[in-house]
Amino acid sequence: MKSFMAKKEDVEHKWVLVDAEGAILGRMAAKIAPILMGKTKPTYTPHVDTGDYVVVVNADKIKVTGNKAETKQYDYYTHFPGGHKYVDFADMMAKKPERVIELAVKRMLPKSKLGRKMLKKLKVYRGAEHEHQAQGPEKIELF
Repeated sequence: MKSFMAKKEDVEHKWVLVDAEGAILGRMAAKIAPILMGKTKPTYTPHVDTGDYVVVVNADKIKVTGNKAETKQYDYYTHFPGGHKYVDFADMMAKKPERVIELAVKRMLPKSKLGRKMLKKLKVYRGAEHEHQAQGPEKIELF
């Protein structure tokens, strides 16, 4: 008996719609990452991108547990001396709530070329409208 290995040209990518209203950030990201990787399909192959496209709407209505809303910080480096900067969770949610979800999912994906390719299949929108109606995304409930 031989093991099945998916080939890049044989993979069919579906579109999935996720409504983030009232969702807890980490738990939602932990369910989106396997969909992007393809682990929810029986044809999962580790070295092939078998995952689906994920469209997340209502990114500005997510929740976090505990006191993360006051204490969580995102850091980045500007590549200049003294350029280590911090952004609070509340500021990030006010300016770029899409980026909060992207970062949470990105950190759960593989740290490789394939992981970066998987992240490009994640589309996050602040409100309820999105640009991917033509693809006919299938709405799923994660929680």
